[in-house]
Amino acid sequence: MRLTCPICGTRDRREFYYQGDAVMLDRPAADAAAQVWADWLHLRDNPAGRTRELWYHEAGCTSWLVVERDTVTHEVFSVELVEAADAD
Repeated sequence: MRLTCPICGTRDRREFYYQGDAVMLDRPAADAAAQVWADWLHLRDNPAGRTRELWYHEAGCTSWLVVERDTVTHEVFSVELVEAADAD
């Protein structure tokens, strides 16, 4: 798989480090039960299909990127800097 960094151009996926879903998770209350905290920390959806993910260009410009791609086919629909994605 190849990702097109807005700064560096098209690069191999091995230059990037996957960080997870590009969504805000609702943090449990400070006094929530231990199991609630464990679930929040460790349990994530693993959808098949189109997703928005957070990637870090570790071996390049060190930018944080939001990548929209299909987890089944690995087709990449868009790659944008986190700052630009936040403006949407």
